[in-house]
Amino acid sequence: MAVVARISGPVVVATGLEGAQMYDVVRLGEMGLVGEIIRLEGDKGTIQVYEDTTGVRPGEKIVNTKRPLSIQLGPGLLTSIYDGIQRPLNILREESGDFIGRGKIIPALDQNKKWDFIPTSKKGDEVQQGQFIGEVQETPLIKHKIMVPHSVKGQLESITEGKFNINEIVATVTTQSSKVEIGLSSWWTVRTPRPVLRKLPPESPLLTGQRVLDTFFPVAKGGTAAIPGPFGSGKTVTQQQLAKWADSEVIVYVGCGERGNEMTEVLTTFPELEDPKSKRPLMERTMLVANTSNMPVAAREASIYTGITMGEYYRDMGYGVALMADSTSRWAEALREISGRLEEMPGEEGYPAYLGRRLAEFYERGGKAIVISPEERVGSLTLVGAVSPPGGDFSEPVSQNTLRVTRVFWALDASLASRRHFPSINWLTSYSLYADDMGEWYSKEVSPDWISLRKEALEILQRESELEEIVQLVGYARSLREDYLQQSAYDDVDTYTSIKKQFNMLSVILEFGKLEADAIKKGIRSSQIGGLESRKLISKMKWTPENQIDKLLHEIRTSMRQEFEGLLIKVSQ
Repeated sequence: MAVVARISGPVVVATGLEGAQMYDVVRLGEMGLVGEIIRLEGDKGTIQVYEDTTGVRPGEKIVNTKRPLSIQLGPGLLTSIYDGIQRPLNILREESGDFIGRGKIIPALDQNKKWDFIPTSKKGDEVQQGQFIGEVQETPLIKHKIMVPHSVKGQLESITEGKFNINEIVATVTTQSSKVEIGLSSWWTVRTPRPVLRKLPPESPLLTGQRVLDTFFPVAKGGTAAIPGPFGSGKTVTQQQLAKWADSEVIVYVGCGERGNEMTEVLTTFPELEDPKSKRPLMERTMLVANTSNMPVAAREASIYTGITMGEYYRDMGYGVALMADSTSRWAEALREISGRLEEMPGEEGYPAYLGRRLAEFYERGGKAIVISPEERVGSLTLVGAVSPPGGDFSEPVSQNTLRVTRVFWALDASLASRRHFPSINWLTSYSLYADDMGEWYSKEVSPDWISLRKEALEILQRESELEEIVQLVGYARSLREDYLQQSAYDDVDTYTSIKKQFNMLSVILEFGKLEADAIKKGIRSSQIGGLESRKLISKMKWTPENQIDKLLHEIRTSMRQEFEGLLIKVSQ
C-alpha cells in the first residue's frame, strides 16, 4: 500500500508506489487531496499536490487513479469558470462556501443536463478521426461539433438524434478490431498537445480594435505575443481588452497566480460584458480559468495546461481561438518553488534549468493549423502571455525566454502609465515580426497604402524621440501620440476601433502633418496651426462612433485644406 513518507509544502514523498507511472494522478490522505507523480525511484515517488497539505501526516494512505492529469471536454465548457485543475468554481462555492474545501472533486461538466444532439452523418457512413458526426448548440453563439476520436476509423454502425447528457452514447463506430462508442464528451491529458496535420504560415492579423496593436505591432491569427511590463503598467487591462474585442470566435482567459482583487474584477465583469458583434453576452464564447496568488502553487503550474487544452479542443472544431495567460511569471514562480522543494539544481535567479524548454513547449502549442480531419479544416490558436518582470527588468529569465519563442513584443512602459498614456505600450521598444508577412492581407483588405502609412507614422515617432524638445513644437507627432496611440478602455466608443476607422484616422493625421510641414517651410508659425479648427476636429475622431466617422472625416479634410490654403494666402500677401 502506498503511504505518505515525507511532506514539504506542496511536495510529498511517498513509498509503496509499485506499478505507478510518471504523471499519474493520486488521491492523498484522509481528505483525498489531488496530486500528481512527478518523480519515481523504484517504489518511491515524489508527488506535487494541487491543494494545501496542512494537516497531512506521514503514514496516511495514497490511492493511485492510474491516469494522468486529464480534463473532460464537451458541451458546457463555454460560460464556465474553473480553477487550475478544471473544478467549476461556482459549484465549489455552493458546496463549500467562499473558501474552497480540500479534497473536493466535482465534475467539470454538468453530468445531468440534456443536450440536443443533431447528427450530420448517417448509419453506414465510413468515418475517420476528426470527422464531424453531429453537433450540439452549446450556446447561441457557438455550435459544438462532435468529432470521431483520434486513431478511430471505420463504419458508423449506429447514430441517434435526441437529447443526451454528456456521458450517454450517441454513436458507435465499428473498426477492424473493435467497436468504439462515442458520447458527447471525451477526456484529454493536459500535458499532451492535441495533434494537427500541419501548421500554416501567418497570413492574416488577429484584429483587436486597439490602434497601437493593430496598426504598429499586429499579431497573426495563430501567432504568439508577449506583454511584459512592471506592476501597474496595464498588462491585465490590455489582456482583458484583447479578450473582449479580438476577432476570435472562442476566448480562453487564464488568470494564473494574479492577485485576488484582479481576478475578482475579471470574474464579475466578464459575465456582464456584451459581445460587440452578436450583442449577446461575451461569456457565451468564453472560458475562464482562475487561479489566484494564494491558491496552491502546483495548481497554478497546471492552470495554463488546462486552459490551452480547452483552446486546442475548439481549434480542432475549426474555430479561431485566442488564449490570454496572465501571467506566465507567476506560473514560472510556481515552477521555481516546486523545483526548490525537489532539491533540483537551480538555474539563473533560482528558476529551474528547464524553464526555457517549458515556456517553448507552451507557446509551440499555438498556431494556425490544418487539423486532423477528412476535409482538412483550418483552425487557429493565438497565445498572448503577460510577463511581470520584477522592477520592470526585461533582462530577467522569464522575459528573455519568452522573447525567444514569441514573435510579438508589446513592451509596457511604467513612465507612459504614470503620464496616464494608455495603452502604455512603448512604440520605440515594441516590435512585431508578423507585420511584413501580413502585408498582402492589409493591401487587399484595408488599403494598398496601409504599409507605407504605418512606416511613415513609425518614422515620425522615432524622429520625435530623437529630437524630443524641438519636434514637440510641431503638432502632428503629438497628434499621433495623443489622438491615435492613446485609447481609453473605459469609453464606450474609444474602447474599440475597426481596422477601417484606424486607416482613416491615421491617413488624416499624416495628411495634416504633411500640410503642416509644408506650411512651416513657407513661414507660417506653429502657433497659428495649433489653433486651426481642423486640428480640434482631429482630436474628436477617436470619440466618434463608427457610423458617424465618415461624416467627420469629410468635414476634417474639407476644413483642413481650406484653412491651410487660407494661411498660405495670408503669407503670400
